Amino acid sequence: MNSQDHVLVVDDDLEIRSLLRDYLQKNGYRVTAVGDGKAMWAAFEEARADVIVLDLMLPGEDGLALCRNLRARSDIPILMLTARGEETDRIVGLEMGADDYLAKPFNPRELLARIKSILRRARALPENLQPDAARKLVFAGWTLDIATRNLQSPAGVIVVLSGTEYKLLRIFLAHPNRVLNRDQLIDLMLSRDATPFDRSIDVQVSRLRHRLGDDAKEPVIIKTVRGEGYVFAATVEAIN
Repeated sequence: MNSQDHVLVVDDDLEIRSLLRDYLQKNGYRVTAVGDGKAMWAAFEEARADVIVLDLMLPGEDGLALCRNLRARSDIPILMLTARGEETDRIVGLEMGADDYLAKPFNPRELLARIKSILRRARALPENLQPDAARKLVFAGWTLDIATRNLQSPAGVIVVLSGTEYKLLRIFLAHPNRVLNRDQLIDLMLSRDATPFDRSIDVQVSRLRHRLGDDAKEPVIIKTVRGEGYVFAATVEAIN
């Protein structure tokens, strides 16, 4: 953890703001604590934050709206706080672009652990190599049409992909010849509530291999790197 990591805390509860500011500062973070969205935007413009701890229930613009607007402008990691415990609130927050979710009341030690985890995951993600403006992506004889989501095999056959399969393929196509571990794939798939030991990503990789006719025992497109993760071993060409 970098001693200069800057946490922006946004919560209308003065006691919680003070608690988090003092606790995080004692653990080596630089902290800015504000009480509403207007103050958050002012702090956001004044000094770059490394992570934002954002309360859901705020006066004026609420946390969900702020999260959505933040995500439209920046990829800064966001940890949402809320007094609510309903599953729907957590799901909506994550769909708005939050990286993690913590219900009140919470233990400051857990919040600190989650901040460290968010920063570690964010900094481990490799750079996206493919421009979003690409119309088609070609690899190993296959062609993925971005507009129609049609995947065409080397023989010219259209292969139907599920939404999850399409998303996973796009991730691999965006990061060819780079090892992606399970945590990175889970994060890129926006399943930020999954645990680091979630094996469902292995099932999704297996299904995608099947769609691509990639032999599970000796794959040539999506290879397993033992003890690390997976690597998309094909050359990818972007066609605009």
